[in-house]
Amino acid sequence: MSRVLITGATGLVGRHLLRKLIDEPKVSEIIAPTRRRLPEMKKVINLVEADLTDSLGPLKTPVDMVFCCLGSTRREAGTKEAFIHVDYTLVVDTAITGQRLGAKHLLVVSAHGANRRSPFFYNRVKGEMENALMQEHWPRLTLVRPSLLLGDRESKRSGESFMAPIFKILPGNWRAVQAADVAAVMMREAFSPGGQSLKIIESGDIPQENA
Repeated sequence: MSRVLITGATGLVGRHLLRKLIDEPKVSEIIAPTRRRLPEMKKVINLVEADLTDSLGPLKTPVDMVFCCLGSTRREAGTKEAFIHVDYTLVVDTAITGQRLGAKHLLVVSAHGANRRSPFFYNRVKGEMENALMQEHWPRLTLVRPSLLLGDRESKRSGESFMAPIFKILPGNWRAVQAADVAAVMMREAFSPGGQSLKIIESGDIPQENA
């Protein structure tokens, strides 16, 4: 039986992943710190703080693996600094906490085009985040790089709604992907035996199960 830590459980991918973790017989307990309280659910320990770091710091219960589904946009965050806080700082804080609690496998939602040398701010921050996680030398690190995410968001992103029909027909790694499919591939990787110390799953390699 596995005890897991998940951050970003209220987001588009995180909501799908949380439901899959609850239904997974191999998972005994789910620690899910959030800013907004979750409904009461079996297996889930929900810690609520305005800043995620305040929930992560006091954690002492050992965990076996960590899922991070945190992600924002420059527009959604409001400022570059706020975007960096969510998409870099809190992701790295999640990873550091997981290592402190004994986790051996970290699975993170990144983004297509993540590259710390990218001229584009969004892709550069994602790339810097990935690089920081690689420097932590996890026994297993899985980075999933979806293109445009499809699914029912609690708050609509106007740009994504406009671009979704175009991205649905693009080829390869540019193809839009269902959030539920991202959650499914993370579950598959989490509970597969062995595995590479570093595995990067590009958007085009995510199986379409919910198209």
